[in-house]
Amino acid sequence: MLKWLWLTFVIVIFDQVTKYIASSTLVLYKPVAVMPMFNWTLMHNTGAAFSFLHDAGGWQRWFFAVIAIVVSIVIVVWLKRLQQYEKWQAAALALILGGAIGNVIDRIWLGYVVDFIDVYYQNSHWPAFNIADSAISIGVAILIIDSIREYRAERKK
Repeated sequence: MLKWLWLTFVIVIFDQVTKYIASSTLVLYKPVAVMPMFNWTLMHNTGAAFSFLHDAGGWQRWFFAVIAIVVSIVIVVWLKRLQQYEKWQAAALALILGGAIGNVIDRIWLGYVVDFIDVYYQNSHWPAFNIADSAISIGVAILIIDSIREYRAERKK
């Protein structure tokens, strides 16, 4: 199922292009209103999800980069071992892999991950995110749904 790596490639390219556009057109931490409850806001995340460990002193850059690289290798091996009928799982893994690679590129080259999508309600903002984060989230959701579907199918047998 390595043929699904095309999806990984698309995610990485789309992620990096949008981060480049955001970095070259937006001012750091200055929101640009797009529509109610949605801004473009350039942010630099030195931590993990939800800025976890963002102020840890710098070691987290390489720690999270190594974790992402190891996870990426595991995902490629997992993809290679999938059967032809496991298309949903392959698509999900390809999305997660694309997101992981997109963010690890930032972490290695820049020392932080570029985030720019800002969703909010009134004064409560969801942590800013990017295309890579979205691909990871969608991939995980697909894996969960596919697992539930498979579990239910097994129970019916």
